[in-house]
Amino acid sequence: MGATRFPGKPMKKICGMPMVEHVYKRAQLIEGVSSTYVATCDEEIFQYIESIGGNVVMTSNSHERATDRTAEAVQIIEKNTVQKIDVIIMIQGDEPLLDPRMFNRMLPYFLDDNIKVVNLMSKLQTHEEFIDSNEVKVVCDKNHNALYFSREPIPSKSKWNGNIIKFKQLGIISFTKDYLLKFYKMPQSPLEKIESIDMLRVLENGEDIKMLETDAVTIGVDTPDELSRVEKIMQNDILFMKYK
Repeated sequence: MGATRFPGKPMKKICGMPMVEHVYKRAQLIEGVSSTYVATCDEEIFQYIESIGGNVVMTSNSHERATDRTAEAVQIIEKNTVQKIDVIIMIQGDEPLLDPRMFNRMLPYFLDDNIKVVNLMSKLQTHEEFIDSNEVKVVCDKNHNALYFSREPIPSKSKWNGNIIKFKQLGIISFTKDYLLKFYKMPQSPLEKIESIDMLRVLENGEDIKMLETDAVTIGVDTPDELSRVEKIMQNDILFMKYK
């Protein structure tokens, strides 16, 4: 609720429904997921999710990164239930257009014991997106592992005028539980602090992040203008008709 770029945004309404409820109900449509929770430090969100019969966990208000909040929530869930959690899908609460089909290729990667983190990405469509500091850009190696994340425009165009596909990171990341808890114990890394991107903590500690491209249309809501864009799309969204 205290987001500096758009205060109170999780409870801003889209077609009459708070944004966080859209994300929660869409996450419930993902195949292969045993349970869905909202992790929050805000009493208003906590009470609202309870009022609609949802699962919600109250976490510390000291977290700067969604990944740290998720790690705390996972420990609370395991302590309070009989669930044994193997894989966690972390979805930022400002991704109201997420499509459950985006996850069809993500979860099978965890059958490989060497993969600990899987992150979705999509092509940047406009120059405005490329220079927008709200959009986290990512560059990858030839095996589709992340090389670097930045809010700055990467790769640089100052020395290359040719066409190159540019990608943005989506706020949708999966972890093995063991690695997420390992991440939680690591101190924030220097580049993570500079860029304000938690996945740089993974890279700076020498771990891989598998990047998967999706062509699904998503808009991470960081401004009132983006909220308006999402509302226009949502009015004709087929998935919305399933849970509204």
